[in-house]
Amino acid sequence: MTVTPQTTRDIVACDNLVRIFSVADIEVVALQGLDLRIKAGEMVAIVGASGSGKSTLLNILGGLDVPTAGRAVVDGLDLARLSPGERTRYRRRTVGMVWQQTSRNLLPHLDALANVELPMVLDHRPNRQQRAEDLLELVGLSDRARHRPRDLSGGEQQRVAIAVALANSPSVLLADEPTGELDSATSADVFELLRRINREVGTTIVAVTHDPLVADHVTRTVAIRDGRTSTETVRRTERSEAGGQQVIAEEFAVLDRSGRLQLPRAHIKALALADRVRLRLEEDHVGVWPSNAEDAPGSSPPETSADDRSEA
Repeated sequence: MTVTPQTTRDIVACDNLVRIFSVADIEVVALQGLDLRIKAGEMVAIVGASGSGKSTLLNILGGLDVPTAGRAVVDGLDLARLSPGERTRYRRRTVGMVWQQTSRNLLPHLDALANVELPMVLDHRPNRQQRAEDLLELVGLSDRARHRPRDLSGGEQQRVAIAVALANSPSVLLADEPTGELDSATSADVFELLRRINREVGTTIVAVTHDPLVADHVTRTVAIRDGRTSTETVRRTERSEAGGQQVIAEEFAVLDRSGRLQLPRAHIKALALADRVRLRLEEDHVGVWPSNAEDAPGSSPPETSADDRSEA
């Protein structure tokens, strides 16, 4: 298998993405102007509370839904402009999907090898059995090739599901809570497998998850709040003063293309920010202060300590 190194190319690009659902004459805004960039070869986790819009985002990227407004481009394809036939080919070739529920990933009457072959059969690919065997070896299940899903553990089923998702060599692998039904040890094994595939095969991986262990397995965590990208946590490895390696994690607020910024909830609560805030442009940063009722708009912010203000 050929490893594709991470590049500066955006393989996923979402601009001002909006998705509105109509439920019983009520409009529900699931995404409200979300911006997202993912480079080819990255492994990224999308996190957020229930109702934040992360699953809606994944369904759009997976070609299962279309945005109400805005633009979503994956590997050069504008998802809102695909015809039904192009959308089917997109789901077969450009993206692979791994779901939380194993019943959505595998057909119960087929063994592991046949499940991995199936996407290639549907796409009329040659050398299906050999590739299926190679993929089962990649996920560590060569000895379980002739076992049906009911004879496999939960972790083994998810490993087969990952092999199925990789069958047609997709540009992006999308995983929706891939460890949601697994215990913590098995979850760590599955995420380690995804990380190894990302590293060795070069497939871009986007995982929606609530799993707290995800921080140990991805280079970037994107938090979604209220239908928008709110923060990103980027991890890098540096050499410590003692000569060993240490992981440095930095959290960033995300500035969208309209200049909007979502401050972390902890910052808002700590400073009792509400309705409006004061901003001051400094040489190398922007200061954010609470707006006190006695301060007239436009006046200079009061002298504050580092504990009383947030720097953006």
